Amino acid sequence: MTDETEACGGDELLAVLAALANPHRLRVIAALASGGRNYVSQLAREIGISRPLLHLHLQKLEDAGLVASRLELSGDGKALNYFEVRAFAFALTPAAIAAAAQSLTTKPEP
Repeated sequence: MTDETEACGGDELLAVLAALANPHRLRVIAALASGGRNYVSQLAREIGISRPLLHLHLQKLEDAGLVASRLELSGDGKALNYFEVRAFAFALTPAAIAAAAQSLTTKPEP
């Protein structure tokens, strides 16, 4: 994703909206945006949730393309999984939603 406002497909838009439709995930984005990249244990402490729960939220954000991860070794040989926010901007206008709806692969509910 880029800093420019993006037109995206319907499935991508649904994934982004679903990923952002949770207060914990909004806090993760806010913490990474304001504090820069961080590793899971530290981020869990800052946000005040367990590491397993944070992993679930980070996976949802990563699947939607909103965050990226990178595994690195610390000086003492520990593996640390760092996450950072990927640049994104979406315009939620009626026209953008109508365009995205044309490419949905999910079937509408009866």
